[in-house]
Amino acid sequence: MKSIRNSAVRFFLFVGVAIFIVTFAMISVEARKHHNSRNKPHKHLKGKGSNGHNAPDPAENIPAPAPAPLPYHGSYPARSTIFDVLSFGAKGDGVSDDSKALLAAWKAACKVSGAVVEIPAKFEFLIKPITLQGPCMPHLVLEIDGILLAPPQAGAWPKSGLFQWLNFKWVHDFTIQGTGKLDGQGSAWWGPSGVYYIQKRFKHIPDMKPTALRFYDSHNVTVRDIKIMNSPQCHLKFDSSSGIKVDNITINSPESSPNTDGIHLQNTKDVEIQHSNIGCGDDCVSIQTGCSNIHVHHINCGPGHGISLGGLGKDKSAACVSDIVVEKISLQNTLSGVRIKTWQGGVGSVKNVTFSDIEVSDVKYPVIIDQFYCDKKICKNQTDAVAISGVKYDRIIGSYSVQPLHLACSNDVPCTDVDLIDIQLKPSSDGFRGFRQALCWNSYGKSQAPLLPSSIDYCLRSESGSVKRIARSHAEHSLPVMSN
Repeated sequence: MKSIRNSAVRFFLFVGVAIFIVTFAMISVEARKHHNSRNKPHKHLKGKGSNGHNAPDPAENIPAPAPAPLPYHGSYPARSTIFDVLSFGAKGDGVSDDSKALLAAWKAACKVSGAVVEIPAKFEFLIKPITLQGPCMPHLVLEIDGILLAPPQAGAWPKSGLFQWLNFKWVHDFTIQGTGKLDGQGSAWWGPSGVYYIQKRFKHIPDMKPTALRFYDSHNVTVRDIKIMNSPQCHLKFDSSSGIKVDNITINSPESSPNTDGIHLQNTKDVEIQHSNIGCGDDCVSIQTGCSNIHVHHINCGPGHGISLGGLGKDKSAACVSDIVVEKISLQNTLSGVRIKTWQGGVGSVKNVTFSDIEVSDVKYPVIIDQFYCDKKICKNQTDAVAISGVKYDRIIGSYSVQPLHLACSNDVPCTDVDLIDIQLKPSSDGFRGFRQALCWNSYGKSQAPLLPSSIDYCLRSESGSVKRIARSHAEHSLPVMSN
């Protein structure tokens, strides 16, 4: 009887232990499931991208359009900031119009902080005139590793695109960079036939050609490493902008291409242009009215017309340019070296300008101030002029092919505080037939040896108080009154 009782007790104990073990195992499995579900990476949400397609599934390796950005709640994974134009329908064959794909990628990237619009290498993208507009989220980048092509025929440009090809408007904290290039395919515009076709097609259109890359009312912009070539007109323009940095770019168009300035600044301040190679059919760097605090250095220029301030004061307009430093420049076979050019009849001032460490090789006119600038056969003589003061030329060395120094200042408004320091310029060849003498007309200041040719030493007039008062009075009274 006792053995039966003991057996029953052992049976019930065995059953209880078995139930406990099974229950514990089930709880452990559920806990493991819950833990795994919390730590497993979430799959992409299925939704519509900016072009109407579903977002890509990570499990699929098929390229698909990038999704529209989700609401921002912190940092994104690195890949979610890449907006490849191929993912927005671009063909990249150099023939199909990829303008809409670029615009779609831009609009999507514009909403994401730190986004990159990617122009991939090994592809060519035909882009018609387009405006890429801000404001966007900070630190937007346009990465150009492939080739962007403008329409090759002048007749393919719409009337609205005659001013510029790629127009960036209201962008802040923005960078263009990459190993690729922008080809304006401008040869059709350089001859008279291209302009004639446009004027015939669009009545009352003046003689205009598109700028390749233009920034308007943009701030804290960097352009670096890219190549811009064969623009119909100016290659890179900044208008009404500030905080600009241009670094290590290449600009290239034939010497015979008319008005193809390399970099053009107007109404723009706080600019640094450095370590770049520029060859074109006009000014390598052109600094126009409304510019201040400009630093241009370590530039190779040629072919072209050199580094220029102006032309200023055209059509009796007011021009104000100040605080310009141009240094460590190499110029080869250019029309001019460093120059200031103004139109007769203009008003305003150019002041606090320094040109230093300039090396010239076979440059026609290494140093120029021309207050009688005229792009026609005949220009009417006028008494008003943009007042020029505080201009220093320091260490200008090399060879010239026409004239070493040409300072032609206004008859009525003299150039004042002009310094000529360490100017050493020799004729470029033994068969030289140009002018060996420096020209200084109504220009006042001081010179400091070494000076070559020796005529530079007595080129400038000594200043008197009356001369300075005339120049200062003209500059002050000719400035426009700013309203509050």
